[in-house]
Amino acid sequence: MAIRIVGVDLPQNKRGEVGLTYIYGIGRSSAQKILAEAGVNFDTKVQDWSDDQAGKIREIIGSKFKVEGELRSEVQLNIKRLMDIGCYRGVRHRNGLPLRGQSTKNNARTRKGKKKTVANKKKATK
Repeated sequence: MAIRIVGVDLPQNKRGEVGLTYIYGIGRSSAQKILAEAGVNFDTKVQDWSDDQAGKIREIIGSKFKVEGELRSEVQLNIKRLMDIGCYRGVRHRNGLPLRGQSTKNNARTRKGKKKTVANKKKATK
């Protein structure tokens, strides 16, 4: 029986602290806070959580954290706002270039995509 929280199936054989990080918007420190508040040991595997513990964790995440779809849409709206006002970061987003001052001469392939070779200009023959 998989434990499902905010539409994500948590891995059964992982520790609770690590299992919660499978939810978008929850990292290690957030997972520790959630488990501490719910009174669940960090080292307890997800499959060993009782229904009460899982319910308590669900309730804490639902009330105190913005996760999954809601968080993704907020991030997209923030990016769209930057693009609309035409600030430097927005322009870089629009052009698909890195935003935080990284060099683009040799690297930045993740942001720029697959290499596009540009042919050299041929010299005019006499």
